[in-house]
Amino acid sequence: MKMAKQLDARKVGVIAGWITLAVAWLVFQRRSGLGPLDATQRVIDTASGKWWAVIAFLLLSVVRPLVLFPATLLTLAAGLLFGPIVGVIVAAVGANAAAMTGWAVARYLAPSGVSSGRAVVQSWSDRLHRNSFEAVLLMRLLFLPYDLVNYGCGLLKVKWRPFILATAIGSLPGTVAFVLAGASIKRLDEGAKGINAATLAVSVALVLASIGASRGLKSQQQRAQKATEPE
Repeated sequence: MKMAKQLDARKVGVIAGWITLAVAWLVFQRRSGLGPLDATQRVIDTASGKWWAVIAFLLLSVVRPLVLFPATLLTLAAGLLFGPIVGVIVAAVGANAAAMTGWAVARYLAPSGVSSGRAVVQSWSDRLHRNSFEAVLLMRLLFLPYDLVNYGCGLLKVKWRPFILATAIGSLPGTVAFVLAGASIKRLDEGAKGINAATLAVSVALVLASIGASRGLKSQQQRAQKATEPE
């Protein structure tokens, strides 16, 4: 009983900290008048050329899912700050760190015996537990909302190894695409003006390749499922 109360108190503490962080972000936005895009550009202006830029980027990546800051903006920022090569490496590490943050928080707060609810959700829950790697990989290649996948997998208590491995592989095409796009523009607040046509073509090709791979993987899963069904 005492241990259960201590555990509940810890969960309340985590929730309170989470709410505090989210409220602080909302207050900052209101007082500064900066939206997510302008706030990202300010970070880029401040960190550009600084030795601590990579550390700051990774710390922001870890915190990002807790305030539901758009992952795409941070990935574009990696391209602007670090260029196409280093940017991909830093953004990939940051994306996986963010994924583990969401997964870990949701798993820690998930009540025991989580009910999956409706049939469609139950089907995905069963697939996640039966073949976690392929299910998570498919969701990443389909570009399903990044943080929703993280929190969902944590809530359903998907094992961390297949989750992070599938995330690292499945998120790479999108990461490369957005980092390249970010590296080819001068400022986020100027939009797509000045984006390099070749870079844009490569980015679009990577996104399409990711979607094509997801369709192929889904078809393979469906064929495998039919093969195991009794006639």
